[in-house]
Amino acid sequence: MTHAITSPAGLRGADKLARIPVKVDSARASPPKPPWLRARDPGTAVVSALRERLRGHELHTVCEEADCPNIGECFTRGTATFMIMGGICTRRCPYCDVAHGRPAPLDADEPRRLADAVREMRLRYVVITSVDRDDLRDGGGAHFAACIGAVRSAVPGIRVEVLTPDFRGREALALEHLAAAPPDVFNHNIETVERLYRAVRPGADYAGSLALIARMKRLMPDVPTKSGLMLGLGEDDDEVRATLRDLRAHGCDIVTLGQYLRPSPAHLPVARYVPPDAFEAWRRIALEMGFREVAAGPLVRSSYRADELAPGPREVA
Repeated sequence: MTHAITSPAGLRGADKLARIPVKVDSARASPPKPPWLRARDPGTAVVSALRERLRGHELHTVCEEADCPNIGECFTRGTATFMIMGGICTRRCPYCDVAHGRPAPLDADEPRRLADAVREMRLRYVVITSVDRDDLRDGGGAHFAACIGAVRSAVPGIRVEVLTPDFRGREALALEHLAAAPPDVFNHNIETVERLYRAVRPGADYAGSLALIARMKRLMPDVPTKSGLMLGLGEDDDEVRATLRDLRAHGCDIVTLGQYLRPSPAHLPVARYVPPDAFEAWRRIALEMGFREVAAGPLVRSSYRADELAPGPREVA
């Protein structure tokens, strides 16, 4: 893991989920994993080398914190999604393996360290995400902007995508900061269908996430907007279609669809495994709805091959 030495401890698994409003049925088993659902082995020399480099900069990657199934592929390609503002989240989402607790104060030196790591890794496209920081007045918007600015100063011409939390109740201030340092792509994941929100995203709001995307599009119409949806949590096809329609209606340009995978027996069980041909069908449906780009597949995640989904370099006035 790439924890900074000063990171506080957080709760995981059953301890993390003990106080959520809809209890997880941890006794319910997920269906057997199908043979076509296989990720690349992450235990390669390239992965180990990148982990050591990130540890040297005291940085977190969501690739590791969230147990992403593509860590082997992405690290081998020399790419990573950086998770700023520490490794402790103020939310207790039962699909996610990031630790919950009281976060440490923001590290003012983190933007510089992030920029140094991006330069050393010779990246031309970087994704910056974060834990939820409901303890901060702006939800972390100013820190996102500082990281974007530091990365662009260190690597001229780099493209920067942000994958933000919902900034619950702090949207106006957070987006005001981002408007001062516009990303090349703005991503906020809707995650699941409206009916399942209370069970899957306690503390979040379906309409609020849609409103954030729409607000961003109004504020920065030239910045492509993006969102992601997990399948296999108990949604039906009509609900997936409705969610895709809602995203388009609120100005979302790019969408990713992937299979939910259970991080541990304490987390939400998988209701079904969606086969690759069904994901391909959803890709076609989403494109017909008007999305500019769509990535869909069992192992697709919101940052997977993000550079390939993004449009060309943003024109700077």
